[in-house]
Amino acid sequence: VRAFHFDLYRLVDPEELEFLGIRDYFEGDALCLLEWPQKGAGFLPKPDLTITITPHHNGRSVHLLSQGSRGESWCAALALEFK
Repeated sequence: VRAFHFDLYRLVDPEELEFLGIRDYFEGDALCLLEWPQKGAGFLPKPDLTITITPHHNGRSVHLLSQGSRGESWCAALALEFK
C-alpha cells in the first residue's frame, strides 16, 4: 500500500492543491493522511476516516470516525486488534 502524508497548515488557498497534483495521490488504494484538511476544502475528496487526536494532562486520546465503507473496515480491523 502506498501511503502519503500532507500537512496543509501553511496552505494559503485550496487551489494550490490543484497545482501540486493532489488528485493523483488519491488514485487506487493509496492511504492519504491529511492534517488541517479544512484548508483544502473543495479540492479534497470525502474522507474515509476522520482521526481526531486530543491532548490531555496524562497523554492523548484518539477518536476514529468512519465516513464510508473503507473507514468502517479499518475501524473493524482495529477493534479486533485491541479486543
